[in-house]
Amino acid sequence: MSTPIETHTIHPIPPDQRHGKVADLFSVWFSANMTLLTVVTGVLGPSVFGLSFFWSLLALVMGNVVGAIFMALHAAQGPRLGVPQMVQSRGQFGIYGSVPIIVLVVLMYIGFAASNCVVGGQALAHVVPDFDGRLGVLFIALLTLLPCAFGYKAIHACSRLASRVSILAVVYAIGCGIGGFSWAVLSDGHGTVAGFLGAFSVSALWQIAYAPYVSDSSRYLPDSVRSSQHAFWATYAGTVIGAVLPMVLGSLLAISYPMLPLAGALSHTGGYLGNIILLILALAIPLANAMSVYCGALCSLTLVQTFLPAWRAGVKARLVATVLLLVAALAMSLGMVGDFLRAYTSFLDILMAVLVPWTAINLCDYYFLRHGIYDVWAFFRADGGPYGRFNSRAVLVYVLGVVVEIPFLKTGPYTGMFVSSLRGVDISWVVSLFVTASVYCICFKAYKRTV
Repeated sequence: MSTPIETHTIHPIPPDQRHGKVADLFSVWFSANMTLLTVVTGVLGPSVFGLSFFWSLLALVMGNVVGAIFMALHAAQGPRLGVPQMVQSRGQFGIYGSVPIIVLVVLMYIGFAASNCVVGGQALAHVVPDFDGRLGVLFIALLTLLPCAFGYKAIHACSRLASRVSILAVVYAIGCGIGGFSWAVLSDGHGTVAGFLGAFSVSALWQIAYAPYVSDSSRYLPDSVRSSQHAFWATYAGTVIGAVLPMVLGSLLAISYPMLPLAGALSHTGGYLGNIILLILALAIPLANAMSVYCGALCSLTLVQTFLPAWRAGVKARLVATVLLLVAALAMSLGMVGDFLRAYTSFLDILMAVLVPWTAINLCDYYFLRHGIYDVWAFFRADGGPYGRFNSRAVLVYVLGVVVEIPFLKTGPYTGMFVSSLRGVDISWVVSLFVTASVYCICFKAYKRTV
C-alpha cells in the first residue's frame, strides 16, 4: 500500500518501486535553484568581483553550463545504482575511508540550509516587518521541515508547483530590471580577468555543490541506460536554466541598486509587485532547504550504518536526523545574520576546496574505470566486500587533490603563492580536477595490474 511518507532511506530501491519520472527531475532542480540564495550568488559578480553586467552575465552563464556537466553526470548514476550518492562513494573510498568525505558533505548541507534560512528570514522581514531577522529565520526553518519529513514524493510534488510560480516572478523581475537600465550601463565593459574567472568559478561551484546529492533524486528511476541518459539531460537543463535566471536577476540588482540590501533592491525593482515577487522567492526557500536537509539526513544515516552494518534505517531514524540537522542549520544561521555576504563567500571558498577532488575521483571511477558496474549490496557489508574498509589509494589521492589547490587558492583570509604570478586569478579547482583525475586513474590501473 502506498504511503505519502517515504519509507526508503539509504538501501537500494527495489526494481518494482522504481516509479520516478524524468520530468520531475527537471522541475525539482529548476525549482531548487529559483530562490533568493541563487540571486545572492548572482550579486557576487558585480559586488565582489567588480564586473559589469555584460561580463557578469557571461561568467555566470559559462560557469553554470560547465559546472552542471559534472553535476548531471552524478545524476545519471542514480538509476543504475538505486542508492544515495554518498553511499556509492564507498565504492571508491571504502566503508570507513568514505566517512571523512561524508562528514564534510553533511557540514555542507548544514551550511546551505543555514544560508537559505538567513536570506529567507531577511526577505520575510522586509515584506512583513513583524518577522524580524531571527523570527523570519525560524519560520523558514519550520517550513523546511514539512516537505523534508514526507520525503521524495512530497519534495517532487512541491517542485512542480514552485517551478510554475517562481519562473513568472523571476522573469518579470528581470524584465523590470533591464527596462530600467540605460544604454550606458548595458554597454559598459569594465572588469578584470581575475574577476571574471572568480565569478565563473563561483557559478561552476554552485552546480558542483549539488554533486554529492543529485543522484538521491534520480535513484527512483528504472534501472536502464535510457533512464540514465534522460536523467542527465533533464537534470542538466533544469539546473542550468533554474540557476542562470535568478543569477542574472542578482547581477541586475547589484548594478542597479548597489547601496540597497537584496530584499530592498528586489522589492524596488518589481514596482507594485515587488513585495509579492520577494515573498514568492522567500517561500520557495523551504523547498530548496528541504532538498539539502533531506539528503543530509540520508548522509547522516549512512554514517551511522557504517559503524552498525546490521542496522537498517527506517522512517523514524530519517525524521530524527532531519530534526537534528535543521537545529544545527538554525544555530549556524543565527550566527550568520550579521555579516551574511562575507560568511557566504567564505563558505563557497571552502566548498570549492573539498568538493572538487571528490567529484573528480567519483566520476573517473564510475565512468572510466568501472563503467558503472558495482556490487551495490557490498556497500552495506561490514567488510566492504571488494571495496574494503579503507581504500588508502583513493584517500591519499583525495588529500593530494586538496593540497594541490593550496598554492592557487584565493580566498578572503588566504592567497596562495602562485596567485600573484597569475594576476590574481584563482585556478585551484581546475588544477585539482586535472591532477586528481589523472593520478587516480593511474593509481587504479597500476593497482589492477598487480592483482
